[in-house]
Amino acid sequence: MEKPVKVLIVDDSRTMRALIRRSFEDQPEIIVCGEAANPIEARDLIIKDQPDVITLDVEMPGMNGLQFLEKIMRLRPIPVVMVSSLTVRGADTAITALQMGAFDCFPKPANVVGTDAFAGLKRLVIQAAHSRPTSRTRPVAPVAPPAGGVSSPLLQKTWASRVELVAIGASTGGVEALEEVLSGFPQQSPPMVVCQHMPALFTASFARRLDMKIPALSIAEAKDGEVLLPGHVRIAPGGDRHTKVERRDGKYVTRLVSAAPVSGHCPSVDVLFESVAQQVGRNALGIILTGMGRDGAEGLLAMRQAGAPTIGQDKASAVVYGMPRVAAEIGAVCQVVPLNQISAAAMAIQAR
Repeated sequence: MEKPVKVLIVDDSRTMRALIRRSFEDQPEIIVCGEAANPIEARDLIIKDQPDVITLDVEMPGMNGLQFLEKIMRLRPIPVVMVSSLTVRGADTAITALQMGAFDCFPKPANVVGTDAFAGLKRLVIQAAHSRPTSRTRPVAPVAPPAGGVSSPLLQKTWASRVELVAIGASTGGVEALEEVLSGFPQQSPPMVVCQHMPALFTASFARRLDMKIPALSIAEAKDGEVLLPGHVRIAPGGDRHTKVERRDGKYVTRLVSAAPVSGHCPSVDVLFESVAQQVGRNALGIILTGMGRDGAEGLLAMRQAGAPTIGQDKASAVVYGMPRVAAEIGAVCQVVPLNQISAAAMAIQAR
């Protein structure tokens, strides 16, 4: 039997700390080794108790949680799950934390009375304990240039064949992974639709940050009925609607559809991929990145069966090798590629 995961809870609210602790009480795989109201207390407990995972409140009066996170990741990397309020400010800070190396963010509900508001936090903490907090910055071998100095298609910023639409799915670890992949694409790229598991508000903040960081592409949250144009990247909004792609009058448009969660998620990568398989077929490209669970695996298989090429992130570069692992195991992946080579591999794909 594996040793229980030791968790340190850091939150300035005594009530929130009690609620988080209570949510772990029926979980024998988790032991709360300590609680801290601020980073000073937390620092001492990290040294004393050697926790496996830290839950960290995003916004705490009188201190900067991001500065504390930066010190954790720099001096003693420990998997950190951020607990964020569902506000615009909280979402912006949470996205920054993910870019700095936090394992994931859990949305702090506005109304916690009489509910197990932190039930989903248990799964995140257990997954975080088995992650490598330094894996996001660990260098991956670059694509070697060909002998003789001849330019390789893998090093070119052009697409080798006509792809009409790219669909990308990601979850835990996807914030940095998506930035890495999208940064490798030129302005003249096919339209792309991305499903990244995130709550409402988080996806809007994420899209804005990507748009500022990657000027070659036009990145925004998807809107219902929007025509997808070259160079456009549209992020599936978090919330209670799935994002699909539909062919209308010879063009591809996004559709936001209210429905129950699929594969445990809304929006679901499976729903996006399956719509692309039906509407775009062999002219699409599917990419599945780091994430827990299996969402996207069946949808990617549908894309491959429709004739579309597919790419899965490899284990060594994934924060959590869940979604791409399942996709590879069921035969949905044509190529398994390290993160820093995915955009080049996508552009090098030859038409069938």
